[in-house]
Amino acid sequence: MPTSPRIRALAACAVALATLTTTAVAASAAAPEQLARFHDQHIDWHACTLGPGDQLGQELDAAGADCADVTVPLDYADPGGPTITVALSRLEAADPAHRVGPLLFNDGGPAGPSLHMPLTKSEVMGDVADRYDLIGMDPRFVGRSTPLDCRWDLGSALLRSAGADRAAYREEVALARELADQCERAHGDVLPHVTTRNTARDMDVIRAALGEDSLSYLGYSYGSYLGEVYTQLFPGRTDRMVLDGVNPPEQYSHTLLRGAESANEEALRAWASWAADRHGAYGLGATRAEVLATVEHILDAAAEEPLRIGQAHLLDEHVLPAVFIGGLGSDLDERRADLAGTVRLLARAADREPVEPSEALAGQLEFLLTGAGSAPSSQMTAIICGDVAERRGVGRYWRAVEESRERFPLAGPLANNITPCEFWDRPAEAPTVLDNDVPALLVAATGDPRTLYAGAEAVREQWPSSRLLTVEGTLQHGLYGEYGNACVDERVNAYLRTGRLPARDVTCEA
Repeated sequence: MPTSPRIRALAACAVALATLTTTAVAASAAAPEQLARFHDQHIDWHACTLGPGDQLGQELDAAGADCADVTVPLDYADPGGPTITVALSRLEAADPAHRVGPLLFNDGGPAGPSLHMPLTKSEVMGDVADRYDLIGMDPRFVGRSTPLDCRWDLGSALLRSAGADRAAYREEVALARELADQCERAHGDVLPHVTTRNTARDMDVIRAALGEDSLSYLGYSYGSYLGEVYTQLFPGRTDRMVLDGVNPPEQYSHTLLRGAESANEEALRAWASWAADRHGAYGLGATRAEVLATVEHILDAAAEEPLRIGQAHLLDEHVLPAVFIGGLGSDLDERRADLAGTVRLLARAADREPVEPSEALAGQLEFLLTGAGSAPSSQMTAIICGDVAERRGVGRYWRAVEESRERFPLAGPLANNITPCEFWDRPAEAPTVLDNDVPALLVAATGDPRTLYAGAEAVREQWPSSRLLTVEGTLQHGLYGEYGNACVDERVNAYLRTGRLPARDVTCEA
């Protein structure tokens, strides 16, 4: 994918997954009359710029967008209790004669800010954008919404590798416990309400406050899960729905990449072949085997002693795999070149040469290794742990790591490592069970290393009224407006324009 904030965050740390659902818990569902003051609230649209350094606000204002804060209950089981705010952006429909209604966006994550999306998606939508009020939403506790930050000194709580041996893994257990305890001390009263189900409820408050009977929706990766939860909690309130990067319910887990180890190792091999063809430019090896040997050398060196990158950063065996995995979400040349440049630098660091990071790598390392990444990492962790935390026992994670290591040396120890969710309080609600049928357009690539294609097929079977738009032969996470595939962009735009799904599933070539 090109350069959306969701993808930059993915490359930095967070891999997003996508679908799932839950059985409604009666105690958590307020009666409609109890929510009337939220549904009937006046939305005060205003300029988006918050200050002289607010680039996003300036870009939104320049495009003619408005911004607002919507008030929602902290706890939907107690709508008379404390409230929080959810930040919105809006580009109003420029063609009111053909207006469809609001189109709400989610950029994935979890914890992906989405205020920017009316700007980025209006470009690929073309004149179709004129038919919608384009609505960006920072989910609860994310971005400009009421904030949450556990004040960690790192930004990689959920995407850390177990390390080479049991001693290294014990360090991960201690860290996961401390991160969970620290977040509990900082936000214990709030954490039970930092969930996808409550974000879906916020969406319905927004729908009502906008004066609409239904929402159209475009969600990427984790955003597809959020969309599915919304359809389960509020059946019949979606109009046109596009889910790009889709997983079945069972894939939504606090071990984010579990089940995708093979796809990520295949993406690594494919990238290694690409880099070998460009050995003259990058010097990583003239064959795929030689490039993979370079990667192995870097990983082994970091296990022996952290790699020094510039004067500020030490990159160890727990964080280094996330740098590789973060670069494997796309087979676009630009993204592959970014990873090759990083690996070239890491190879020198593995040889204990002094190296200075590129601007992009410096930002990535600051996000992964320092408190600069604390807020987004805290928010992502709180959402996932609030949705699906479970106590497996620390030994079970280690056994899974060891079982996967031989087949998947890069992805296995990362995908099966312990996370703070092991030490989190159990979720306030049971995981959502998806048992409806929604007419949606599902968009997926056969080689997606994040949300596996088999998962998209499973959701298609779950929703027989939906249609599956497939891109064959590509290792790509995120397609519409992000891959430059005219077939995908035209098919999605046709659906958004007319509201008519294709008569049958559709395949596009890479």
